[in-house]
Amino acid sequence: MAIDLFQTLHVIEIMENFVESIRPPEEIRHKLDLSYKIENQSIILFEIRPHCEKPQIIMEFEVAKSTYIKASNHWKIFWLRSDLKWHSYKPLPIVKTLSQFVEAVRDDKYHCFWG
Repeated sequence: MAIDLFQTLHVIEIMENFVESIRPPEEIRHKLDLSYKIENQSIILFEIRPHCEKPQIIMEFEVAKSTYIKASNHWKIFWLRSDLKWHSYKPLPIVKTLSQFVEAVRDDKYHCFWG
């Protein structure tokens, strides 16, 4: 089930503020930028970069994901491992709010999201 309209507005507000706070300087955003997308009940944070051999091709590299679990009213946190599969973020697999998710990504104590 997708996130409802009220939650979507809340998600957009939190994610826009978060992404804007960690985006690289404007002069290099053509080489590296950050954004997010909402897919059903998940929010996916990703990097935007030109392809290394064909710079005219723009690539998206997913970094972090949080999925809302309505039944228990919490968010699960995932990171994308080198096997290109989402894995639970073991230090903090579940948070109560989306704000806690963005703080976990910002802190990245175990270097799972940003390497």
